[in-house]
Amino acid sequence: MPKNRTRSEVYQSYKARADSKRTKSAQVADWLTSQFGTVWFLALNAAWFFLWIVWNVGWLGLPPFDPYPFGFLTMVVSLEAIFLAIIVLISQNRAAHIADIREEMELQISVLNEAETTKLMSLLCLLLEKHGIDVTGDAELAQMLRPTEGTAMEKVLESELG
Repeated sequence: MPKNRTRSEVYQSYKARADSKRTKSAQVADWLTSQFGTVWFLALNAAWFFLWIVWNVGWLGLPPFDPYPFGFLTMVVSLEAIFLAIIVLISQNRAAHIADIREEMELQISVLNEAETTKLMSLLCLLLEKHGIDVTGDAELAQMLRPTEGTAMEKVLESELG
């Protein structure tokens, strides 16, 4: 990690880089998702459907173009739901991909951190022994000084996942 940068800054810069590499369709999907996920969009839909229904039951004095039971309205609402769901899924898939990469980065950092911590503990034990402090009887320390078996942990997790 570069000097003076926190992990969250590294992650944020990764997200910024990932956002800058989005395809046009992903950019459009993200923009649409941000617009559709608002109270204003909900209010616009409610007003639109209210106007549609009021018009088509004859309360405005205009000839209905979609009389009750509003078959055309049902089709329009169904199509809107389909398109909204697909747009949201596109954005969620991209966000999940970024989250997967972040999770992998965090795992790699944790593995590296574990190795570095074990090495530091080994060096500390050497210093303690050099100054006449016996740590060989500490079973917990002996366990900590053993390298972590990542593959063994992976096998346990895989067996638990099925």
